[in-house]
Amino acid sequence: MVDVTAAGVQRMRDQLFIEGPDAVRRMSRFWILLVLAAIIASAGVISDSTATVIGAMIVAPLMGPIVGIALAVVLMDRANLVRSVLLVVGGAVAVVGIGYLAGLFSILPVVAANNSQVAARVAPRLLDLIAALATGVVGAIALIRSDISDTLPGVAVAISLVPPLAVVGLTAEAGAWAESGGALLLFVANVSAIMAAAVAVMAIYGVFRIPGSADAGSPPARPFRRSSAVLVIAVLVLLVLLPLALTTVTATTSAVAEQDVRDVVEPWAARTGWKVETVQDGPDGVRVRLIGPLPAPDPEAARNQLDAAGLQSTAVVLELVPEQRLEIPVRSGS
Repeated sequence: MVDVTAAGVQRMRDQLFIEGPDAVRRMSRFWILLVLAAIIASAGVISDSTATVIGAMIVAPLMGPIVGIALAVVLMDRANLVRSVLLVVGGAVAVVGIGYLAGLFSILPVVAANNSQVAARVAPRLLDLIAALATGVVGAIALIRSDISDTLPGVAVAISLVPPLAVVGLTAEAGAWAESGGALLLFVANVSAIMAAAVAVMAIYGVFRIPGSADAGSPPARPFRRSSAVLVIAVLVLLVLLPLALTTVTATTSAVAEQDVRDVVEPWAARTGWKVETVQDGPDGVRVRLIGPLPAPDPEAARNQLDAAGLQSTAVVLELVPEQRLEIPVRSGS
């Protein structure tokens, strides 16, 4: 049921804000869970284990203060707004630091080239922002409607908060600064989208009109303009839109180029008994790795077929790996 009453607002405050007589206990719980989630996420990324990373997402408590920022904005509660922002920022710094330290104990550098968990989080796209917006909507509705609050664990798994921060630290330790920046962009995009969606849902449900909220005659000691806070969140969303759009266009262009080259190279290679293992777009062109028996196929024939398919301006790099079968017989008398 929708609980948009004074008691409902108090329930939301109790769920999201760390205040009151049990503030110390709740604060310690937040940091304990966050540190453990960071350790689990770092270990999951290093071991390239999806199940372990999902476990970290369930344990992580960052969703609370992020939605808490939205509720504090709606209620114009300055103290809890500042506290929630500090928890998100401080928590993010702590997770990055733990990820960096974990990277020191990794035998190999944790980068996208050898780790699928990293690769999945260093090139965020517009689809990630859309997913975060939907997650924020679900999280806010689950907060307002007590009858669907059981979906909150699913919301925690649906959004990636602690894992990308762990990737930021791990890739920074490996010196992969571009990948570190991409993972940080994913985190910021998720946070901004969740806040924007949560504010919108709370406004639609009229949380700010409920008795006991700031507009009802009990403003905080130091009120602020709600519109200014909403504008900051909106600007933050807009700021992440541009890089997300660029990565989306780049990824889409690369995917199209890879598929076009694969469609031409695969049948050309198959005629000589070779097969395509990987096709990957890169700065020097589309790199195609093939494996097969000697003699190697004629690359000039591949170029002719690429040109005939309208790919004259597409540079292609062929990596030919000969596949040989050698028998080592047993020596007589041994």
